[in-house]
Parts: sequence; structure tokens; C-alpha cells
Amino acid sequence: MLHLTTGAFDQMASWSREHLPEEACGLLAGRRREDEAWVERVFCLENEDHSSEHFTISAASQLRCIREARAAGLKILGNWHSHPQTPARPSKEDLRLANDPGAIYAIVSLEDPDWPSIVAYAQDEKRTVRRLMVTHDA
Repeated sequence: MLHLTTGAFDQMASWSREHLPEEACGLLAGRRREDEAWVERVFCLENEDHSSEHFTISAASQLRCIREARAAGLKILGNWHSHPQTPARPSKEDLRLANDPGAIYAIVSLEDPDWPSIVAYAQDEKRTVRRLMVTHDA
């Protein structure tokens, strides 16, 4: 289960809207215990590809976020990106690139920009995908 604050979800949705028609992206930091993760910080980062179909986060940006998270006593939980015009479900490319079995991958859909939605998933070592329940305080 992925626990988001409403502020974290709103930050992701706002960053995604600001970067239309490109995919927006970033990292999630927080705390984790077994199958539950609590997002305490959302990093909104530049999509190096400037594409509406895929994203790349620079290694320098990732390293900076890891350092900032560690300094705050947090861990990087995974990444997030937006789908500017399609549902919040992982594409074939998303699944192909999800190589870290310990990571959480979140997708914010702007299929209806006024009502963004979010889906999170993880893959195990055998690349079996499981959808994670996402909660946020409202």
C-alpha cells in the first residue's frame, strides 16, 4: 500500500499539468515497512526527454534527491511519472523499464486534467506486476 498526503498528490498533479503535453516525472521519498510505504516528500524533476511518451530522470538529479532524502532520514521509495492523455496504467515500456524489484512506480493520469488519477505498482524479481492500493488523506 502506498500512502500519500493530499498535498503530495496535489503536487504531483500540479507538476504534471504544468508540463503538458510532456510526461512529468520525479521521485518519491519516505518510509517503508514491509508492504506499506508512506510518502513524505515528492521530488518533481525535469523530464530529460521532453517527450509525451516517455521520460528520463538524469543521474545527477537522482543522486541529488538521494542525498536530500538521506539527510532528512528518508529513503527513495521509487519514481512517478504522468500519462498526459492516457489512463493511469503501466504501458509496455513502463513495465520493461521497471527493473528495480524494491521500487514503487506511480503513474498520474491527466486523461481528464481536472480529475487526475493515480495508480501505483511494483514488480518482483520474476517481473510479476502487482498493483498497490493508494491512499491519501482528503
